[in-house]
Amino acid sequence: MFYLLFEKFSKYFFPFNVFKYITFRAAYGAITALIVCLIIGPFVIKRLKKLKVGENIREEIQDTHNNKAGTPTMGGLMILISLLVSTILWARFDNPLVWVTAFSAIWFGGIGFIDDYMKLTRKSGLKGWYRIIAEAVGAFLVAYYMYAFADPSTDGSTLNSALCFPFFKNFRPDLHWLFVPFAMLVIVGSANAVNLTDGLDGLAIGCTLFVAAAYTVIAYITSHYEFSNYLRIVHLPMAGELSVLCAALTGASLGFLWYNSHPAQIFMGDTGALALGGVLGSVAVLTKNEIILFMVGGIFVAEVLSVIIQVVSFQTRGKRIFKRAPFHHHFRLMGWSESKVVIRFWIIGAILLLLTLSTLKLR
Repeated sequence: MFYLLFEKFSKYFFPFNVFKYITFRAAYGAITALIVCLIIGPFVIKRLKKLKVGENIREEIQDTHNNKAGTPTMGGLMILISLLVSTILWARFDNPLVWVTAFSAIWFGGIGFIDDYMKLTRKSGLKGWYRIIAEAVGAFLVAYYMYAFADPSTDGSTLNSALCFPFFKNFRPDLHWLFVPFAMLVIVGSANAVNLTDGLDGLAIGCTLFVAAAYTVIAYITSHYEFSNYLRIVHLPMAGELSVLCAALTGASLGFLWYNSHPAQIFMGDTGALALGGVLGSVAVLTKNEIILFMVGGIFVAEVLSVIIQVVSFQTRGKRIFKRAPFHHHFRLMGWSESKVVIRFWIIGAILLLLTLSTLKLR
């Protein structure tokens, strides 16, 4: 909105040209999302408490979460509102990638909202297969758009269905129609990975913050001809506006962390977790950096693997590898305090962020 508004007046007042720069709009998009989240936070928390929208703690984790029952959930609404308001204000409306990613946020957030609401009113959420099918539909729409309609190539080559690997500048195998199910797997997997990680105060939102910051940088560099040419990475001019959206997501995550840090005043619920994961997965697909998501989102990947390993081990050997899965609960049962687990996971997330950004040069 601001871009279109001030573009008309820039010829009369030169300083308004600053609104043309992605870096400027990304920075203020992050600040705007942070401020919006901080402002609406007390109202949302108060309103949810009044509606008695409190977290129901599963019986098997009550020994480590017995003091969390009744804490307001569905706080993902704060993240979604902050993200969308900031994106509307600072991103360009004529960029379809922004609309596709915003659609992903709303779609997955909507699924999470329905799931949260059903848990609160019926004591059980959406049935597993119903939720997966709904997620797959949203992921298919994003993946098919990238495959059939997006045109990120600048040299006549087709990159829509190509798979780009870090460390290799010319290794880009074309998946053809297989790109659609692959991209769907990335998006749905990302959404559910964030959801599994959301088990301790500030854990999921803190890890999301690092991933969103990484893609803020990646989207901008990918859209910049000189940077992408120098680093020998794919040049996608339209991806630049996604850095504004990712910066807004970073700001919204910081704002939510203000209220979600231990002891949490509010939980994001599936409303927030699925929305965050859906956005991150969609951005990874739309910027052609799907593999990098597995690196920078290593915490999310580890949480999913811990569940898979636990289930397979118990079903095949009758033994558990971890005291409890996802494995952030394992460390709690080992005697680590909640804050220690979360902060150490954040440290790992920060290291993964730096390692991921280093891959842009190591080609």
